Amino acid sequence: MRDPAKRHRRLVWLLAIFVVALVVAACGGDDEADAPATSAAPADTGAAPATDTAVAAPTGEPIVIGGPFAQTGPAGIADHKDCWNGSQMAIDEINAAGGVNGRPLALEVTDIDMLTPEGVQTSFQTLADKKVDAIVSPFVITYQPALDVAAAASIPYLSGGTSSPTVAVVQGDQEKYWNFVQDPSEAYYGNGFIKSLNTLQESGVWTPKNNKVDIVTGDTEYNQLIGKGALEEITAQGGKWVLGLEEAVQGGQLADWSPIIQKLKASDAGVIMINHWIGAELAGFAQQYAADPVPGALVYLQYGPSQPEFLDIAGESAEGFYWGTVIGVPNTGVAAEFRTKYSALYPGTFGIVYTGWCYDMVQMLKNAWMVTDPADTRAVVAHVKANPHDGTTGHIDFSNVEAPVYPDNVDDPAKGVTHLFFQVQDGKHTIVLPDVYKEADYRTPPWG
Repeated sequence: MRDPAKRHRRLVWLLAIFVVALVVAACGGDDEADAPATSAAPADTGAAPATDTAVAAPTGEPIVIGGPFAQTGPAGIADHKDCWNGSQMAIDEINAAGGVNGRPLALEVTDIDMLTPEGVQTSFQTLADKKVDAIVSPFVITYQPALDVAAAASIPYLSGGTSSPTVAVVQGDQEKYWNFVQDPSEAYYGNGFIKSLNTLQESGVWTPKNNKVDIVTGDTEYNQLIGKGALEEITAQGGKWVLGLEEAVQGGQLADWSPIIQKLKASDAGVIMINHWIGAELAGFAQQYAADPVPGALVYLQYGPSQPEFLDIAGESAEGFYWGTVIGVPNTGVAAEFRTKYSALYPGTFGIVYTGWCYDMVQMLKNAWMVTDPADTRAVVAHVKANPHDGTTGHIDFSNVEAPVYPDNVDDPAKGVTHLFFQVQDGKHTIVLPDVYKEADYRTPPWG
């Protein structure tokens, strides 16, 4: 007969082995199963998260951004397509990162005839009827219908309208137009251009052959206000610059620039300002001017070269032309990263302006929606106005409706977006002013 005490000790020992085996089985015995359930976050490359990450896809009712983007019509299609692409790029990145508090963003696009009140009214009303949660838009030439429809529908309206009359209307009745913010207005173009001539001359990279400035101005209110600003600055400088030729042109009908070019040659000014905004028509001017130029003149083309079609159409004739924009994507830091990512998604000539601006507008809306109810549109706009954003186009501050711009009304590029000046060099838009973003010095153009 076995010893009962010894038998009891054996049973306890076997039970202990059984319990340990259960614990090991529960925990997993192979090397892969023993690995931690979480791992270090990947480095932030700026790219959208890969599909095999732990980020949950957004679900539920989308938060919808309205895009009144011109797809037909005589002008503006390139700018509007840039805004469309920039907006969609931001939306895709946000959705890939989980959306806004788990909800996806979506883009509702409608065509717009931005040159007529009826066209603008129809487009904005279409978006209002579809109950979009916000509108992101480049410029519209007839702004009042856009303001009124968006205000009546209480839709946050983030604009790239570049319009001082629009800002004046909004600031004059902020109770009605509480929902609107905008990029710097055209008011800074004219005087900023004249001031840039001083900077180029003082730096020693350019010596004007004389101090006469010829100004050719388009028929839009936008261009007329720019021309007025340039004239005011010429007067304010007390004789440093003098006005030469003044000539008016009509947009949409500028296939033949030769009569204007002959007048410019007769004037023989040291500076020529072609104050017109349609990129394709400015490309036509560049081609015709390059074949029969005014020797030794600095030639400024107002804004339009930013549109991809300018370089695409003008080709080698674009070389040497000088131009500027009050919003644009520099080529440093986050802006340079954006250029690289955008160009990978949308190959071809990069649009300098609305690609980044509209991307930034969507990001500002996302930031507001993360901490507010998208249906509470007043809270959304209040957040946008109270929280500046450092984006691809610079420091965007909407606290006074219109974003400030360096160096025109703030003294530090960290306090605003930047009035950038470019020259086409070796077939590329190259920043020559201001120094903080300069890629190269201004060069003597091919015509001397």
